[in-house]
Amino acid sequence: MSDQHSPLEADAGVPEIGPYPPGPDHLGFAADEIDTSRPHPARMYDYFLGGWDNYEVDRVAGDRVIELHPQVRDSVRANGAFRRRAVRAVVASGIRQFLVLGIGIPTSPNAHEVARETAPETRVVYVDSDPIVATHARARLANAPGTAFALGDIRDPKAVLDDPAVRELIDFDRPVGLLVGGVMDFLGDDDNPAALLAAFGAAMPAGSHLVLSHSTYEPYEGYAEGRVDEAARAHVEEVYKSATTPLALRTKDEIAALLGPFTPLEPGVVRVPLWRPDGAVPGPVELNNTIFYGVVGRKD
Repeated sequence: MSDQHSPLEADAGVPEIGPYPPGPDHLGFAADEIDTSRPHPARMYDYFLGGWDNYEVDRVAGDRVIELHPQVRDSVRANGAFRRRAVRAVVASGIRQFLVLGIGIPTSPNAHEVARETAPETRVVYVDSDPIVATHARARLANAPGTAFALGDIRDPKAVLDDPAVRELIDFDRPVGLLVGGVMDFLGDDDNPAALLAAFGAAMPAGSHLVLSHSTYEPYEGYAEGRVDEAARAHVEEVYKSATTPLALRTKDEIAALLGPFTPLEPGVVRVPLWRPDGAVPGPVELNNTIFYGVVGRKD
């Protein structure tokens, strides 16, 4: 993790999570069926966003991460803003169908909502391997026409691509937008994430696009005082080791190596606020404190 400098901002601008009551009542299964003995990365991310779909164990772990990296909430908001800009850019290129991998607990606006601002006919299939995420996704995402959810593991691309829900809505003879959520942050090198993305890309025709964001520990290259805080990095990784899935932080070069058949569009792999910003560009200190890189690539 890099040096921390700016104070934590207020939670203004946190996305609405919809008219759903807090707690397990809306999930479709009993509260005693939910594992609350260990933190869950998706619920922690929800906590960072100010959502309700988390438990004390997630908040305790989340507060520990915030203590080590106070700007994490600003980072996850910046990450969401990047994904929205990226989806709009991909739609503007003509894409009308998206496969979304590793969605986490849904927060509005979701990919289909953003895409349909300008292209109401856009079809979207959401995929995640986590049953907790699945219950949220089926309740919040799959009830809109032209959207579906598939329970699948990114580590088995063939099974995901052959899922009936995917095949029903996604036409692989036409360009596809592949939107990869935070799942890559929880795939270790042994999972060969570059080969997994290459397998998905191989199933898609030329003109398809990849939207990818990924967390990092390295400082922003445009901030001369930035450095890697190895102690903070180790402690954050320890927090996630106590969770259901450990965290895999990567450098800019390591993230670029994941893109496979997708060629990065301008401006390449950058801190997420710098990817085609539609507002004021943050300064170097804030960029140093933003823990996500973002990139959009095109298959030629």
